[in-house]
Amino acid sequence: MALIRGKVSDLLVEAQAGQLHQRLHEQARFQLEHRVGHGEVTSWARSLPILLNDLADADLGHVEVLLEHKLPHSPKRVDAVLCGSHPRTGEATYVLVELKQWSRAELETAELVHLVGYGQPVLHPVEQVRRYCEYLVDETPALADRPNAVHGVAYLHNARNSGIATLLQYEPTPFGRLFTLDDRAAFVEHLRGLLDPDGERDAARDAAEMFLNFRHAPAKPLLDLAAKEIREREQFVLLDEQQVAYRTVLNAVERARRANTRTVVIVLGGPGSGKSVIALSLLGDLARRGLKVHHATGSGSFTRTLRKIAGSRNSRVQALFKFFHNYIDAEPRALDVIVCDEAHRIREQSVNRYTKRELRERARPQVDELIEVAWTPVFLLDEHQTVRPGELGSEEEIAAAARAVGCEVEVVHLSGQFRCGGSAAYDEWVARLLGIAEQPPVSWSEIAAGLDDDFRVNSAVNPAALESWLLHQRAERSGTARLAAGYCWPWSDPVRTGDGRQLVLDVRIGDWARPWNAKPQQRVPDAPESHYWASDERGFGQVGCVYTAQGFEYDWAGVIFGPDFVWRTDRWVAVKSESRDPQVKRADDRQFAALIRNTYKVLLTRGMQGVCVYSTDPETQEFLESMAR
Repeated sequence: MALIRGKVSDLLVEAQAGQLHQRLHEQARFQLEHRVGHGEVTSWARSLPILLNDLADADLGHVEVLLEHKLPHSPKRVDAVLCGSHPRTGEATYVLVELKQWSRAELETAELVHLVGYGQPVLHPVEQVRRYCEYLVDETPALADRPNAVHGVAYLHNARNSGIATLLQYEPTPFGRLFTLDDRAAFVEHLRGLLDPDGERDAARDAAEMFLNFRHAPAKPLLDLAAKEIREREQFVLLDEQQVAYRTVLNAVERARRANTRTVVIVLGGPGSGKSVIALSLLGDLARRGLKVHHATGSGSFTRTLRKIAGSRNSRVQALFKFFHNYIDAEPRALDVIVCDEAHRIREQSVNRYTKRELRERARPQVDELIEVAWTPVFLLDEHQTVRPGELGSEEEIAAAARAVGCEVEVVHLSGQFRCGGSAAYDEWVARLLGIAEQPPVSWSEIAAGLDDDFRVNSAVNPAALESWLLHQRAERSGTARLAAGYCWPWSDPVRTGDGRQLVLDVRIGDWARPWNAKPQQRVPDAPESHYWASDERGFGQVGCVYTAQGFEYDWAGVIFGPDFVWRTDRWVAVKSESRDPQVKRADDRQFAALIRNTYKVLLTRGMQGVCVYSTDPETQEFLESMAR
């Protein structure tokens, strides 16, 4: 989906009249829910007339342009996609263009660029557009069959070569070439070599139509690619801040090796922003290089699932996946790198009732153990996904612990989210629905109006209808489906029957009843172990909870709001007496409310294609129906 589509010559007239950037702003306000700042509008006003004028000078006035085109399953947008025919073959050809107003920039380290006034490094523009091209080809079967139809350029139209000299060292490829103000003539010739100046207008229009109607491959589930990523080669194409985070870690690893300096890298991002993808990419790359690296989490379900799937029949790979509490007696700097995913789940200490007395007596804060065990500790977290008392993982806590032992600290912020179909609208809808955002709740139909948004949001009148919706989506559109709920019902041990053991139908709503997922270490025939509820196809028969859902993704998410979180008139109310979670109930009222809110945020953000909601409370159900319509 592009914000604006048009012929070069027509768009140039509009730009010269000072109207194109205004129309883009109007389209953005309509389609992107006011998420465009003044700086971006100014950049459109300054950059687009230059690009369009250069295209006209290249005799490419007939070429079709897609402005601010959204990449599939992603929040990322390409500044411009030029659609036309190749001068030699006549085949449809696409040029992705990234425009920068920079006049001065310095290459900080490999792939990362320093700009005055920016809080964190940014990706080299050639690397940025190269990865956009790779991602587009990877997600589009028709282009995967002929990747030479796609090209990428980064155009720094305000920059003299002297002002960005270090950036010019970047090796050009078909997916990424750099041009500056000094290279304008070369830029024009390059475009003429890719797009036919004598091409037919209809051919350019048809190329754009084809591009906009390409079928895109389904979003790739993280776990499906984990084993190949770690054992074989890179599977994920990281974009923008994701690659900045990845490269920041590699640079810190190199500094540690070269100068014995220690850097703690903190990566912050919301659900689906790519934290786990970055973590697995780092693990795979560093392990293939022969470095001592571990992947650690505080989630029994997530770590055990990664061991099972990524480490299938390979004990060496299985040994790469650890828990946060495994380092209570580890030697300092035993690892080159520790990658701590889901780091918001770091606890106060690693001790438990099974910890030996001598270890218990000298126990330290868990974050100190994790920092101490590696030359380069990496923490990936979302501070709004803390769901239990005693989970202390935050930027402030980790940074303070790192600086206390003399480590440098680098922080990278991830934007957008790639789950939920890359739907920025859904991300905002959830934040507003739960009262996390400052703006009031808004209905899905209102926030998604006019958007080319494939993500589906629905409500069900009862849990049976919710289950039917999931089954229908799975049958009609394929994919995985799971039903999860707030922890508001008892969780019984399985009962013995003549055929063995059987799960108890604990989650009862009217005449509808289903069991929770199995308890840890309590196997039941025909049901997955609790840790594998989200990844085993047999998990659909049980209701999951936040502890078995967090960290995972599935195509279709059903969410039951229990009586622990209800809507009253104009606000959410957390009801501690309705919770069956013994640990969460120990929190004070304020913390309890925050933890329950985070719980439902986690459950609502597991689906990759759609979500359906239901509440056991009548007033809350009425509210959800109005919001999900």
